[in-house]
Amino acid sequence: MTAPLPDRADVVIVGGGIVGVSIAYHLTKRGVRDVLLLERKQLTCGTTWHAAGLVGQLRATLNLTRLAQYTAQLYKGLEAETGQATGFLQRGSVAITDNDERLHELKRGASMAGSFGLEAHIVGPAEIQKMWPLLNMKGIKGGVVLPSDGQTNPIDTTQALAKGARNGGAKIVEGVKVTRILAEGGRAVGVATGSGEVRAKTVVLAAGLWTRDLAAAAGVSVPLHACEHFYVVTEAIPGLSPQTPVLRDPDNCVYVKEDAGKLLVGCFEPNAKPIGMERIAEDFAFGELPEDIDHFTPVLERAMERIPVLQKTGMRKFFNGPESFTPDVRYLVGEAPDMKDLFVAAGFNSIGIQSAGGAGKVIADWIVDRRAPMDLWDVDIRRMAPFQRNRRYLKDRVSESLGLLYAMHWPHRQPVTSRPVRTSPLHERMAAAGACFGETAGWERANWFAPKGVKPEYGYSWFRQNWFPHAQAEHMAVRERVGLFDQSSFGKFLLQGRDAESVMGRLCCNDVAVAPGRVVYTQWLNEHGGIEADLTVTRLAEDAYMIVTAAATQRRDFHWAKDRIPADAHAVLTDVTSAYATINLQGPRARDLLQRLSPDDLSNAGFPFGTSREIELAMALVRATRISYVGELGWELYVPTEFARGVYDALVDAGRDLGLAHCGYHALNTLRSEKAYRHWGHDIGPEDTPWQSGLGFCVKLDKKGGFIGREALAKAKPAPLTRRLVSFKLADEQPLLIHDEPIWRDGKRAGRICSGAYGYALGSAVGMGYVEHAGGVTPDLVAGSTFEIEIAGERFAAAASLKPFYDPAGQRVKA
Repeated sequence: MTAPLPDRADVVIVGGGIVGVSIAYHLTKRGVRDVLLLERKQLTCGTTWHAAGLVGQLRATLNLTRLAQYTAQLYKGLEAETGQATGFLQRGSVAITDNDERLHELKRGASMAGSFGLEAHIVGPAEIQKMWPLLNMKGIKGGVVLPSDGQTNPIDTTQALAKGARNGGAKIVEGVKVTRILAEGGRAVGVATGSGEVRAKTVVLAAGLWTRDLAAAAGVSVPLHACEHFYVVTEAIPGLSPQTPVLRDPDNCVYVKEDAGKLLVGCFEPNAKPIGMERIAEDFAFGELPEDIDHFTPVLERAMERIPVLQKTGMRKFFNGPESFTPDVRYLVGEAPDMKDLFVAAGFNSIGIQSAGGAGKVIADWIVDRRAPMDLWDVDIRRMAPFQRNRRYLKDRVSESLGLLYAMHWPHRQPVTSRPVRTSPLHERMAAAGACFGETAGWERANWFAPKGVKPEYGYSWFRQNWFPHAQAEHMAVRERVGLFDQSSFGKFLLQGRDAESVMGRLCCNDVAVAPGRVVYTQWLNEHGGIEADLTVTRLAEDAYMIVTAAATQRRDFHWAKDRIPADAHAVLTDVTSAYATINLQGPRARDLLQRLSPDDLSNAGFPFGTSREIELAMALVRATRISYVGELGWELYVPTEFARGVYDALVDAGRDLGLAHCGYHALNTLRSEKAYRHWGHDIGPEDTPWQSGLGFCVKLDKKGGFIGREALAKAKPAPLTRRLVSFKLADEQPLLIHDEPIWRDGKRAGRICSGAYGYALGSAVGMGYVEHAGGVTPDLVAGSTFEIEIAGERFAAAASLKPFYDPAGQRVKA
């Protein structure tokens, strides 16, 4: 450090890798000049400097793809803007495969890219050979080309961003180590360094490998862990074209790029090597880790088979360096739920270069506007549970995470490491019943049940997986008899205090000023009318409500509500998730089963739909809530944890002659999809309003006290719905819908599927997706159009409806 350190700044950014510098650059673009970036050594010296520099654009979701596309466009014009060379080139990329399942995945990706507005082409072996003449084509079945993919020089690109940031007024100081986050009253107020303290209105942690420990010291969870990442750089290869596109060969775990007449060959191998921070030296800068030829050799040998010239070409450089990975291989951005005014941008899972532009922009926008600029749930730090910063958990999990970048992205794939962590009180009972467990937010949950003689293990495929007939049996048991679901992973909160009604009323778009004993289905909205949460609210008493939400959004929803309780309100929010097991009984025989074990009146007259009250059940007192996410008669039973096993055993014993079936989350999904019940994170989210998503019946514009988002909804209500959620049912009984399949209307792209599943009671796949039309998506337009859904490059005819295909009148839930 040559200049004195300022004692305050509007924003302090910790970390001088490409992400931190991008945040500084974008803050200045938003007019924030008082930005201070602190780097412990030199810009890029952590992991940025040794990145391969690939700028791919197709990601798993629309918004992540939009961010990657933005990054590519930013890099394309950065040299002209700043005068600093970046080395950015758009040579395209080609992904190849030698097996049919992977080819189907690639074709699905190409279809998805089309719905995202990204150019992609399915190509055969002959076209691949022309693009990559050095390839051994043996076994290759095809691939996908993305012509606009690029590559860049990571150091030069970071320096260009830094120059742009400085031009905008940001101050970048190297050689200053941040030792801790300063916090007061639950807010970040600055940082401590070896050169003194700096006070700030906002602190951003973009410190790469060092982020977890810096955050943990302040009581903030940022779950990431380093892994060793390997690549080699060859000697010059005669005749290698400088226009050679990036090659991805995921079947062999390798990526290859042309680099000044040489080839860089890197890998994302299964069974990666985690590295603890104790092995990262204090003075680590532009550092490398010890070579591990034995670990890398199996992948390199496969690469040599696919690219024979590697067998006779010398290796100029064998590289091994650290990269940070997260439990679910998605990066972490946003304001930390544990501390206000502390933002995080870290854990980029070896895709930091292609993510830095978009991540920098959204963090800058988030800081300036104090709200997320788009739906970022896939990478929102609030998706992570606090326990996930546990070092043992992380070490085991990231050994799997790294390889998942190039592993087959199977539908419903479940992690195999760091399990089990969170289990229901009924976990052992579910296992004894044949459960095959999946994981969500660390919870072990029964996804499907194997009958006797069948192993409860997944057999993955892009087509019908091994659990397909077993989920079908569970599905039909609910439609025809009664099914039992263990949903103890539900997030459960209590809001208590004399101001509970006014606080809850402000949060909910539906009217929750109801009598005690009523349950209300509602949404929480942002100021633009977008849906931030989708949940149920039960009034327990004049001064108490119970909120029930999904396991995946437990932390997000809790903090969304907590942050919006006025400081002077007499209301306290408490997370009681672990206090109650949840047993969900659904199906036309659910009343018969419960009535055998309870003296309470469960008749339709005595316990109508939307009622919630405490009942005697077996030898316990439980809260029974009559509601359904499957479209049948049913109750959610909230059982104090210590009574859960006894209640469960009594239900199973009493239900044998009624055909009671254990049911998992796959059946829950197929059932709700038939009924067109929305799922937050797929069908609805912060960019979707209740009007667009068909949830207008939950909106009470005239209720006392209003609600967050009311003004935006009131303004939008008279306008035509140019974007609207529509239900679809395929005419062909064979194909499967998952998500992001393009929707075609009268021969033109009109939207994409948000979520899909097989409708066992309907005989074909069903899904929901937003259809767009400038003149309005009216009932007449839906009824008068011809719809098709594109799956892996092939279009399939589909019926469309604004109502559910199953029980459109909704009579069964009120039976």
